[in-house]
Amino acid sequence: MSRAAPADVFSLPVRVYIEDTDAGGIVYYVNYLKFMERARSEWLRERGFTQASLLAEQIQLVVYRLDCYYARPARLDDALTVTAGVAAQSRCRMTFAQEVWHEDTRLCRANVEIACLDARRLRPRAWPQALAGIAQAT
Repeated sequence: MSRAAPADVFSLPVRVYIEDTDAGGIVYYVNYLKFMERARSEWLRERGFTQASLLAEQIQLVVYRLDCYYARPARLDDALTVTAGVAAQSRCRMTFAQEVWHEDTRLCRANVEIACLDARRLRPRAWPQALAGIAQAT
């Protein structure tokens, strides 16, 4: 399968290290989720936000729902590309369509729904103004 990379999809290069793999040199399944978390964090950083700056404003972003499909394994020393693009957004949630690629082969895909919370009360809150409506802008 060939990959089409629309301009609105963020890409992060990731190298597979020994710490990411099982004894056979295959990436352990949960580490794909860590790679995707890094891509979402860098997507935020590219827009002027960090997790620390959001927490300073009492905003916490949490995974609300996750749907993940593993198609092929990544292996020790592979150079991967992890993508993140906003597929949908509501007042308090944002769904990212994410993929992990090795060259032209998609290894994993996921829909990750993020909720925006008030960090003090751990209750839903609206996105900060600069992130409100980002799905329509991308």
